[in-house]
Amino acid sequence: MSADLKTKVAREAATLLYFGAEKEYKQAKDRAAETLGTHFLPSNLDIALELDKIAEENEGLERKERLIEMRKEALNIMKLFDGYCSVLIGSVWRGTIKQGSDIDIAVYADDPEVIIKVLRAANVKILKTGWTTINKRGATSESFHIYAETSEKYGLEIVARSQEEAGKKRKCEIFGDEMKGLNIKELKKVLEDNPTQQFIPS
Repeated sequence: MSADLKTKVAREAATLLYFGAEKEYKQAKDRAAETLGTHFLPSNLDIALELDKIAEENEGLERKERLIEMRKEALNIMKLFDGYCSVLIGSVWRGTIKQGSDIDIAVYADDPEVIIKVLRAANVKILKTGWTTINKRGATSESFHIYAETSEKYGLEIVARSQEEAGKKRKCEIFGDEMKGLNIKELKKVLEDNPTQQFIPS
């Protein structure tokens, strides 16, 4: 399998994802391989790196400005949850945002209603809430998802997990590395030192 074909399939899959023709990585890579007449399927990491390039090509400087704005918004939200081990995750942590990306924050609280009350008290517009159950390798985990909108009209998804899960290592299914994220202190430092810094495997 030539490196050139590998890149072409990854680029095609990333293009489908970027322009919304596909929503999931698996469907995007299957369709890309079919379009290019090959059975080769690139890794999620290959596609994610191409997706980052496409976003940069299409959005340029505006993307960097938006990333800084979204990280500042994330910090403001995280400060509301100072006692709940809040961590910025997702594309705003990674620095790989594209048009339509939202802010993803993990918090650790045994009662998700507490998180909802904090958001309401801060006049954050809540759009939808609900439990999600994931079964991985025989282990079941539950998390409570809160979909909201920030004051600057950015989409916000807060994942509330039990306190005993705080600090637990999680593998990123897209980039293949550990999903570390940024806590409040780390995010402040990034905004001070290098506000558009990316956190992706080299």
